[in-house]
Amino acid sequence: MLEDSKPKNFYNIGISYVKADAETRGRFSLSKENQIALLEEAKLKDFEGVFVVSTCNRTEIIGFAEHPFQLISMLCKHSNGSVEEFAKVSYVHKNQEAIHHLFRMGTGLDSQILGDYEIVGQLRQAFKLAKQTGTTNAYLERLLNNVMQASKRVKNETKLSSGTTSVSYAAVQYLIKNLPNYDAKNILVFGLGKMGKHTCKNLAEYTHNKSVTLINRTEDKVDEFVKEYPFIKKAKFNYLSEEVTNCDILIVSTGAALPTITRDTIKTDKELLILDLSVPANVSEEVKNLKNVTLVNVDELSKVTDETLAVRKQEIPSAENIIEIHKQEFNEWLNHRRFTPAINALKQSLETIQQNEINFHKKKIENFDVDQAEAITSRFIQKITTQFVKHLKEEETSVNQSIQVMAKVFGTNLETIDAKNH
Repeated sequence: MLEDSKPKNFYNIGISYVKADAETRGRFSLSKENQIALLEEAKLKDFEGVFVVSTCNRTEIIGFAEHPFQLISMLCKHSNGSVEEFAKVSYVHKNQEAIHHLFRMGTGLDSQILGDYEIVGQLRQAFKLAKQTGTTNAYLERLLNNVMQASKRVKNETKLSSGTTSVSYAAVQYLIKNLPNYDAKNILVFGLGKMGKHTCKNLAEYTHNKSVTLINRTEDKVDEFVKEYPFIKKAKFNYLSEEVTNCDILIVSTGAALPTITRDTIKTDKELLILDLSVPANVSEEVKNLKNVTLVNVDELSKVTDETLAVRKQEIPSAENIIEIHKQEFNEWLNHRRFTPAINALKQSLETIQQNEINFHKKKIENFDVDQAEAITSRFIQKITTQFVKHLKEEETSVNQSIQVMAKVFGTNLETIDAKNH
């Protein structure tokens, strides 16, 4: 168990598209079951606040620990990645750097495609899962709240998310730019999760292709979806291999832990383009060796650029200004949270001295005016505590030292109080 007496720092450890390719990210990817198992372990070991984000572009653990290795070892334990591999492609952010990283992530500045806001929903879901498991705290709750406020403002007040750019959008743009007769091709979309739905919607919006077939393990979902998009044909999961044989383009968005398309699935010699939108990869490595197959993964699709990205880049300074406002707001709350218990303890110590002195003078002085003495000394206490609050706000770097001095002078448990409030 973590000892309460040892200082804990706020960390953000993980891997992302910046240093790790899709294959490596796949090894560190965490299924929902593994995320829950990791959170349960954190809870068992008394970590004060932890949540996990695992998407096609990144896997991160955010929370408090004595040392980042405690979080890293949990990630490696519950994924297929190793500590050695993590060290080569990872990042570790601490305290203010970790806070800043979370703001950048939540506003789309750290997305593989600049301004992609899919991460916002993923962050919400990650925090919700941690809350249900019981591994969140007031610090994380407040921080996420500030990040979401900044995210909303960036989306509404800047053009950072102007136009449509996402992996599913990039997949459709790839077809448009690389296949002259893409509207005449038979397209099979395999998987109807969030990515699959977005892909179908983008096909409807940006192409005139009427030969789109949708296949999914759970057929009820397909029935509901095709009501909204009648041009899309439904196929039964049992006939996956036959449908792959009939198509020219296969878009895989199954989001499974293991490959859903293998060499055995492909029983055709005709030219086949496969776009794999899943991380970890859902198209088996051996498929690459088939001469008639062209396989394109998430990283290659994310290179698809468009004029909107140029507009988005111009909006980065505006987005960063909004981040600074909300980050400062959080830090003000954090500092206030740190020294308020100490100020209250100081006030109690002064009030004890006040009562002892008034009781002493009541015995010594005849007709001693207790009310007047209390009024005067209470004003002194208020002025002293106000002065300390002002000092702590202005001298941010000396908060710990100031609290230690207060503890020694007034004999309070201020250091213990501060340690508990980070």
